[in-house]
Amino acid sequence: MITINPKEQFKLARKVIRRWYASRLAVILESIVIGFAGGAVVVGFRLALSRADILRQVVYQTLAVKTWYWTVAWAVGLCALGLFLGWCVKAFPMIKGSGIPQIKGALARQVVFNWEPELFLKIVTGVIGIGAGLSLGREGPSIQIAVYVGLGILHLFKRPHAERKFLITAASAAGLSAAFSAPLAGVLFVLEELQVSFSPLLIACAMGASMAADAVAGLFFGFTPVFDFRRIDATPLGDFPWVVVLGIACALFGDIFKRLLYFAQDFFQKLRISQIFRPILPLLVTIPLGFYFFEVTGGGHELIEMLSVKTFSLQTLSVLFILKLSFTAFCYGSGTAGGIFLPLLACGAILGGIIGQALGMFGLIEAGHNLNFMILGMAAFFSAVVKSPVTGIVLILEMSGNFNHLGSLVLVSLSAFVTSDIIASRPVYSVLLERLLARKLSTKEVKTR
Repeated sequence: MITINPKEQFKLARKVIRRWYASRLAVILESIVIGFAGGAVVVGFRLALSRADILRQVVYQTLAVKTWYWTVAWAVGLCALGLFLGWCVKAFPMIKGSGIPQIKGALARQVVFNWEPELFLKIVTGVIGIGAGLSLGREGPSIQIAVYVGLGILHLFKRPHAERKFLITAASAAGLSAAFSAPLAGVLFVLEELQVSFSPLLIACAMGASMAADAVAGLFFGFTPVFDFRRIDATPLGDFPWVVVLGIACALFGDIFKRLLYFAQDFFQKLRISQIFRPILPLLVTIPLGFYFFEVTGGGHELIEMLSVKTFSLQTLSVLFILKLSFTAFCYGSGTAGGIFLPLLACGAILGGIIGQALGMFGLIEAGHNLNFMILGMAAFFSAVVKSPVTGIVLILEMSGNFNHLGSLVLVSLSAFVTSDIIASRPVYSVLLERLLARKLSTKEVKTR
């Protein structure tokens, strides 16, 4: 009978554990852990934003019946919040904007995150800025928040640096999945936008994290689509030529949207005022918008759902489109935390509603298909701006919870993508990363390795 002394048993067990710890299975399991943890933090972020949106609505309802002194007091409060947001961005520049360009830079080893303070500040500044009425989205911050959580877990488990790409990618998928309850779109986004090349292991990590984050989001928000649309009928084949026209229009206006973003960034740079004061300007603009065009403030979720149930005139839709487009660019240019996913989806929905209503007035499509064009506009605008058409298609399918319009979604996204290529309109996040790296950042912010 062969006996192994305890010391040999311990060495054998340690060898087995080390082998497992360095295995592919361990990376996938850790991605799932990141998905659960990152998803939980993003869910908290979503809940805080929803409470802030309700509070903003109550504030403007109260100000509408109060004397002007209350409005002045609110403006002073917004200035104080703007100073705080500006100070946070000045102290930790990596929390500015959506965070997706920074993640692209981190994967290319051009950007270094300081995850501990930046995680907290990204959440706080995102809730304050978007909650106060800035036209910015939750999706980019959610992705960056999940990445910060993933970096924390990477540090805690002392994983090899070689796994960094897999775990950051997995965390990114988890962030988008939890932000929109769209697990498949989360996987496709990181493969289509963040990674130039990918492997089966990378896909498995992204899928595991995305599904875990969606499970956490489902516990709090339910396993239902993000948008509560009524039943969507399939787009008739006879409307397909107009679907192509919609895709072309979204590509052209999507390029204008991107140019406005870049112009707004340059505008704030040319103002030659400190970053600390820049968020004050868009925050003050939220006051008149809050009184007269409340739907334009905030990310745009309520605006999209309102468009699906209420009928607006072409003039009103046109005003909403111009305001949402320009105000989003103005808010993003100030440099505070917030993304563009949700605002650009809102812009696409409004543009789709405009074109659909105009076609209906001339009898070119049935009036009941306006909702179809609104949803198609969301996918087309996303495909034109982000230039990730597959992600746009799947994202809208998951958010609307209806597959009847799959064929028209593919057609409109393809039309928008091809048109944006013809007019040489580059992907927005690639350009934003280039602009980020082109600025004279300190060695603490950016490091080439």
